[in-house]
Amino acid sequence: MLEFKKVEKRFPGVHALKGIDFRIERGEIVGLVGENGAGKSTLMKVLYGAYQHDGGEVLIDGKPVAFANPREAMLKGIGMVFQEQSLIPNLSVMENIFLGFEQRFVRWGVVNWKKMAAAARVQLAKVELDIDPHMELSKLSFAQRQLVELAKVMALEERVEGDLVILLDEPTSVLAKDEVQLLFRLIRRLRSRASFIFVSHRMDEVIDISDRIYVMKDGAVVDVVDGSTAVASSIQEKMVGREISTAYYREEKQKPCTDDVLVEAEGLSHAGKYEDISFRLRRGEVLSLVGVEGSGGEEIMRTVFGLEKPTGGTLRIKGKAVRRFNAANAVRHGIGYIPRERKIEGIVGGMSVFENMTLSQMRNYSRGGVLKRAAERATAQQWVKRLEIKTPSVDANAGKLSGGNQQKVVISKWRSSGSDVILLDHPTRGVDIGAKEHIYEVIREMCDDGCGVLLMADTLEEAIGLSHTIAVLRDGKVQQWFDCVPGHKPSLFDLVHHMT
Repeated sequence: MLEFKKVEKRFPGVHALKGIDFRIERGEIVGLVGENGAGKSTLMKVLYGAYQHDGGEVLIDGKPVAFANPREAMLKGIGMVFQEQSLIPNLSVMENIFLGFEQRFVRWGVVNWKKMAAAARVQLAKVELDIDPHMELSKLSFAQRQLVELAKVMALEERVEGDLVILLDEPTSVLAKDEVQLLFRLIRRLRSRASFIFVSHRMDEVIDISDRIYVMKDGAVVDVVDGSTAVASSIQEKMVGREISTAYYREEKQKPCTDDVLVEAEGLSHAGKYEDISFRLRRGEVLSLVGVEGSGGEEIMRTVFGLEKPTGGTLRIKGKAVRRFNAANAVRHGIGYIPRERKIEGIVGGMSVFENMTLSQMRNYSRGGVLKRAAERATAQQWVKRLEIKTPSVDANAGKLSGGNQQKVVISKWRSSGSDVILLDHPTRGVDIGAKEHIYEVIREMCDDGCGVLLMADTLEEAIGLSHTIAVLRDGKVQQWFDCVPGHKPSLFDLVHHMT
């Protein structure tokens, strides 16, 4: 149905795609894996029309195609569900579904909203989402917005001849387990109408959903694996070009924390979100909050950073009670926050790497209202080297970096400002295995430097491997505490038993 033959793509100084051979049959689900920078995103963008290939051929139904832009790709049945979502939050569900294709509902310059709503319900039914098409998108959960984006892509059925090819870019990165299973059930049901390319760093999910898996490294396909016989560890070794370290979470570098308390919560409550939360975060400690989606961990973390105000209890930062809950006050107290949705809350996409790194500490780089750009760049260059951030230069647009490198920019923003309380909300979400290992190394370095880390991990294994202490949350309350001494850490069953 779709095929790449020896496809090439070059950028100045970068050979992004090196003779790529890739194919997908009708009704097939193909996995695509590789480290950040391996070429996955470039391959997807060539297919989606955002980039034009330099050599080789792209074939649909055996006929060569070259898309000048994404709209041309969409009119040929190529749709994409983006990791960070491409929807517009202040528009309605139906406006998002038909964005750019509203003309069928317009007569004499007037939109027939009733007709658009009826058409939107048809698309929403395909993804089994029962919501009002008039509803503003911002009022939906992330999982619901993900399904709206899938419905938007499925709406191409009525506009094109033949089947669809749907690109799924990290579609499960912030979904709960039951939401992932719902999405997978929909994908399997929709394969009678479409073929899917599934991109994810979650190897177990790729193996679960894919018929075949393409493994990329350094711009080339290094292997094609049958999904029914795939082994996660073998694929990961091909991705990074070496055997994965058994000390993945750097447990051997876990040192005892001090008795110096950085953050102390007593009876902290927020009506409808969490209740009677008490904990102490000490220097050199990683304290993990684990629980199912909606158990209150994210709200607790956002309260510590001042983004939400508790309705009861007290919060002390380095011994001083917090009276004003806002981000500026938190930053003044040395708190840094790496949020779950880094492209929305973590980085400013249109700004450079060095501007993002110094954004929280502008007072250190200005004199008389004039910015000291050379000093900003010098600081950024130090952190680019220290965190091994892959970027053409510190002047490059941070929004153009890979997910793992964007995350390192966000981390360096707080580390370079001297923050010693670091809040990590799913820091490895959408990050490849090599970048994850480096982020784990950075977390250990933070502890060695005397920071306290409040963590919401991407997996239970990650929480167990990294933590000194784990608090298990359920329905906004702490159910159980675990000490995580190396060699005597709790099991997955221990955590799950108290989560559900």
